[in-house]
Amino acid sequence: MDTIFIKDLHIRSVIGLNDWERDVKQDVLVNAELQYDTKKAGLSDDMNDSLNYKSVCKRIIALVENSEPFLIEKLINDVAKTLLTEFDIHKLTLTIEKPTALRFSKSVGVRITRQKSDYA
Repeated sequence: MDTIFIKDLHIRSVIGLNDWERDVKQDVLVNAELQYDTKKAGLSDDMNDSLNYKSVCKRIIALVENSEPFLIEKLINDVAKTLLTEFDIHKLTLTIEKPTALRFSKSVGVRITRQKSDYA
């Protein structure tokens, strides 16, 4: 299986447990590795035979911007479920980070790997 990736998608979202985190949007970074068979598109050079990663990005942005979870774990599960059920992606690895969450740390986040059968 081939991999289509989206690197460092920068989105703003309400996320966190603290009172102040519920009032402001924070920076969130999303990285996605999407398992998708690109063979047909590679032969045909036709977008209809490929995964439209612009549509995938727009869906991730809409979901993250309009969610207000307390935990990254909830947000990342929702993104994984949405992508696997709405797109022809067989398996994915997602990372969601909050770059400003911990003092003295560049970033903190969660990485998961899921497949379609996890949400069947």
